[in-house]
Amino acid sequence: MFSIFRRKKSGKGVETTQVRPVEKAGVDPLEARLERTRSSLGGLFGLIGSATTIDEELIEEIETTLLTSDMGVAATTRVIERLRDGIQQGVIKEPEQVLPAVQAELYDLIEPCEQFLAVDAEKKPFVILMVGVNGVGKTTTIGKLARRYLDEGKTVMLAAGDTFRAAAVEQLQAWGKRNDVPVVAQHSGADTAAVIYDALHSAQARGVDVLIADTAGRLHTQDHLMAELTKVRRVMQKIDPEAPHETMLVVDAGTGQNALTQARQFNQAVELTGITVTKLDGTARGGILFAMAEELKIPIRFIGVGETAADLRPFDAGTFVHAILPVGDG
Repeated sequence: MFSIFRRKKSGKGVETTQVRPVEKAGVDPLEARLERTRSSLGGLFGLIGSATTIDEELIEEIETTLLTSDMGVAATTRVIERLRDGIQQGVIKEPEQVLPAVQAELYDLIEPCEQFLAVDAEKKPFVILMVGVNGVGKTTTIGKLARRYLDEGKTVMLAAGDTFRAAAVEQLQAWGKRNDVPVVAQHSGADTAAVIYDALHSAQARGVDVLIADTAGRLHTQDHLMAELTKVRRVMQKIDPEAPHETMLVVDAGTGQNALTQARQFNQAVELTGITVTKLDGTARGGILFAMAEELKIPIRFIGVGETAADLRPFDAGTFVHAILPVGDG
């Protein structure tokens, strides 16, 4: 086991406060799946390991390393400012104390976004509206979510709302067949809101536990298409005023800061309640999760680290931080 520490300000200055202990990743495959992110932050070990003193050059090199991991200016600035604060307060005195402090600040930044998506059994069906641009893995994520909820003993229905891309409907139908769950679909080019409206009616009639609705993977820069998503919400609320119960954005970690731009735009259009970050096992530098956590404060529900349904993992802040920046055993 290891313990992540964070600093807090009090009347006496800066103190170290122990946060909950987290299971050390060890041979957890998450470490291997996040190899690119860990490599991008791995330069910190060399920087700090070779340092004999804590000086401005070291701090600037740490800042550069964080920025190049896709962490963004706001999140990086927060970490660096708190690091400087700890140094000035005398909490961080030696170079070997710097890396655990960085790890602690990363955890402190992203931990509030660790909020697992719980399906409310009293809201039947529990409606999950999936949004995101083409190519981020949205339809695949829907299939994986369906498998997860089936394994939990829930009944599931899918709505093929991405009617502007025939392949998306076919892909969702394939996932439905694979998982033996019904898929509500209409002809290519059908009105997305109408498809999802029919699906919600059907799910209510059948007593389905979870309805997962796909939507067109449109460019977030096209305002009239974003307006279509608001129409989908209005149509659903004619049946269930509380629907959707979750509006989940899917972003590709490999797109870097563009993922943050997408999140901003979709959040303005449809008020996101959760984010799933896919393709973290590829070429992504996963610092984008910290950028989104710092700016948007939206829960990160799942991370995608592979092809199988099991590789869509609930986001755990401590495990994630340790996997990308493993610092000692505490």
